Amino acid sequence: MKSKIPFLAALIAIATLLGVPVKLTAAKSAQPNFVFFLVDDLGWMDLGCYGSAYHETPNIDALAKSGVRFTNAYAASPVCSPTRAAIMTGQYPSRVDITDWIPGANAKNPKLIAPEDRDNLALNEVTLAESFRDKGYQTFYAGKWHLGDEGHFPQDQGFDINKGGHHKGSPPGGYYAPFNNPQLDDKPDDHYLTDRLADESVSFLDQRDPNDPFLLYFAFYTVHTPVQGNDQYDNYFTEKAKSVKGSAEPIRERDGLTRPRQDNPQYAAMAKSLDDNVGRVLDALKARGLDENTVIIFTSDNGGLSTKPTVGPSSQLPLRAGKGWCYEGGIRVPLIIRAPGVSQAGLVSDTPAISMDYFPTMLELAGFDLEPNRHKDGESLVKALKGKAIDRDTLYWHYPHYHGSTWKPGAAIRIGDWKAINFYEYGETELYNLKDDIGELKDLSNKHPEKLKELLAKLAKIQKKTNAKLPHPNPGYTGN
Repeated sequence: MKSKIPFLAALIAIATLLGVPVKLTAAKSAQPNFVFFLVDDLGWMDLGCYGSAYHETPNIDALAKSGVRFTNAYAASPVCSPTRAAIMTGQYPSRVDITDWIPGANAKNPKLIAPEDRDNLALNEVTLAESFRDKGYQTFYAGKWHLGDEGHFPQDQGFDINKGGHHKGSPPGGYYAPFNNPQLDDKPDDHYLTDRLADESVSFLDQRDPNDPFLLYFAFYTVHTPVQGNDQYDNYFTEKAKSVKGSAEPIRERDGLTRPRQDNPQYAAMAKSLDDNVGRVLDALKARGLDENTVIIFTSDNGGLSTKPTVGPSSQLPLRAGKGWCYEGGIRVPLIIRAPGVSQAGLVSDTPAISMDYFPTMLELAGFDLEPNRHKDGESLVKALKGKAIDRDTLYWHYPHYHGSTWKPGAAIRIGDWKAINFYEYGETELYNLKDDIGELKDLSNKHPEKLKELLAKLAKIQKKTNAKLPHPNPGYTGN
């Protein structure tokens, strides 16, 4: 995309010499628009372009071919609210004191007392939306918010319009109308929630001011529970599941069970509906002549739900475990970015990326100065979009809470290809080399004790730097 700014600057200079008044808003139209797709609980293996043979996602696959697909992208947390806060602020969840899904759940007779954290994103945090709104962008939000109750909704955190974002993590009425969403009026022709939110997003494209750039943030409720597939696809995927091969025997993960293959028809139908509606928004951009000046970011808030007391609805193999866990299945997520004129079409990047990176990436793509005092923990991915290296190899995850996936308090760190996990409840640590063992099946802690010591020391240092709270022993614990 060739910049229009020098041309506009020349016009403004000539007009100034001639004494002709010029509206400065003309220059703003040269800045790129942004469409940010955030999917709830979408796993690394849930898309065709990432290797799924059962789910069908042709529109998202095509987006990947037209942009950059990241293979080492991560959510900032294995659960939703902390990641959502990290995207909005460019900071690790521990810095903004949101380390569990809101409001979380108390474990029965826990061995450890998990730390208390916030139940909303503090209003004094400057969000991604506030930063762009203050620079002249129109800001629109559709879908799941889960970062606080009334007074802390999207419209309180920098979004001009909010369609459906409130305090709940699951759709209160499920995916079928009536939706019973306090921030989304029910309509007589409503049927499926994912379709309705796409309707609202397309409507925004028609109702916005064409003179100003925009940020459209579409945070899907799908594929989060309840697992309710769009009924037009249920029968198709029920038949397709009959041909799925491989063992259906659950995989034991400490106190949980992991689904070993993708064969859930309703979950696949949810993924297909997701894909349909991503396609609808992308088609709407193209039909309105906006696609060549609009950056697309597509990602998820945590790994896929595969591990629970009974198996979850999806499988993330070859990754280990799923949502709620600091194994790769719980934190590694899809990431596709298309920035016209910047990104290399069809590039597959192994650059490590994480939720905090989107804030500075978008600022740089828009031509704005970075704001390191705000997005403290993010790195711009613009170099990676051009196939260049980024000088950052350390990422960490802090999840000191109990979770319904059967995860117990712990934390993890990745430095280069090495990854260490510290299980506070069990008093155990594990070490893996992800280059050789993406499935985290070979614990190398005994073979490389010095490497484990190095990673755990770095983990403790980062935890201290980011104000991470640790769990402590429960004096009332009575044993199992």
